[in-house]
Amino acid sequence: MSWRRTLFFVGFWSAIALAIEYRWQSSLGWVALSLGTGLLLVLRRRRAGQVARWILSPDEAPPANVGAWDDVVAALYRRIRDQVATIQELEETSTSAMAAGQALPVGVVTLTTDLQIRWFNLAAEKQLHLKPEHDLGQNLQNILRAPAFAAYVKGGNWSEPLTLKINHASGNYNLLLRLVPYARDRTLLITRDLTQIEKLETTRRDFVANVSHEMRTPLTVLAGFVETLRDAPEGALSEQQREQFFGLMSEQAQRMQALVTDLLTLSDLETSPSAEFTPVGITQILEVARTQIEALSAGRHRWDWNIEAGVNLAGNASELSSAFSNLLTNAIRYTPDTGTISVTWESLPDGRARFSVTDTGIGIAAEHLPRLSERFYRVDRGRSRALGGTGLGLAITKHVAMRHDAALEVQSKIGQGSCFSLVFEAERVQRAS
Repeated sequence: MSWRRTLFFVGFWSAIALAIEYRWQSSLGWVALSLGTGLLLVLRRRRAGQVARWILSPDEAPPANVGAWDDVVAALYRRIRDQVATIQELEETSTSAMAAGQALPVGVVTLTTDLQIRWFNLAAEKQLHLKPEHDLGQNLQNILRAPAFAAYVKGGNWSEPLTLKINHASGNYNLLLRLVPYARDRTLLITRDLTQIEKLETTRRDFVANVSHEMRTPLTVLAGFVETLRDAPEGALSEQQREQFFGLMSEQAQRMQALVTDLLTLSDLETSPSAEFTPVGITQILEVARTQIEALSAGRHRWDWNIEAGVNLAGNASELSSAFSNLLTNAIRYTPDTGTISVTWESLPDGRARFSVTDTGIGIAAEHLPRLSERFYRVDRGRSRALGGTGLGLAITKHVAMRHDAALEVQSKIGQGSCFSLVFEAERVQRAS
């Protein structure tokens, strides 16, 4: 009931009370007025209580028909609804920001101005070995106790990052750290693990050194023979010696050519986008490989071919042929004469397919297995060079496998031979109808 209606109610019943008193000389009108006014006040108090209870629990539906409070309730309800929408939007933004922070590959730690830890993401937790249950609220300098970090904090010049060596039970590594002030009373610590970068740099240096080393030997041989042929007096060398020199020069030139070819192949695999995959007939590829590889073996090995027909792949025929040939060639190089080499192409029960080459060769020690696919990595450098290997065959095979969503698996024991397998996912396998 609005205030105007209330005033009209009181005025109307007051007039009736005056009329009753004047006409019948009775005060019953005033009694009725008092009771009506009291009931009105009770009703208004009850409605005010409904509004008060709703304000304390705004999630509930607003009360209806509360008289003079209707306009107030409507205004409050609109305001509360707008505030709830704003709060939900802020919560979603905050949640998204926190999720983005957790997904960052760099470590992020939010700090107060006195470097108390307020929050950190998963990368920072791993890199700094933080524990949420213990380290939240702790001073960062109690965790990073290195004198270099203390000097970095005290210096106050954080425009450049700090490289800090972390010594931990799990291993030693270098971190790149930088403090960044933000907001009014907050500081951000950004960390980055340099282990992978240093590993890549080491790999690059090793690659350059290995290429230089691999090229230097044949170039030295070629240069020596060329100098000998150029400076030898006429008739000093017999025709047989000249033929021998030219044969050795040709051998070294072919070695360099093979190395350059493998380097270019590896570069193409690493830098070029995946070629358009088309249906590849594996049986046909292996028939060609069989003819070539048995000719290379020249009857020195026993071959056992188990090729399942009708199992093909979606891929690049040239790349797959290169990978298969590398595994077959390695088997020849490291299997003694009269040894057995088994070649298998088969479908697996889970829908995948596997190409494997098993030999009865010299085998490989367990400590070498994880590094076999590294460029120029050789278990026995002298033996590999003597057999004509460039040290890049398994690296090429590994890249072909990656481009075809396959896994290169190696099993080997010293003196018991080796088994190299390429396992292709079911999505790549195509069966002939």
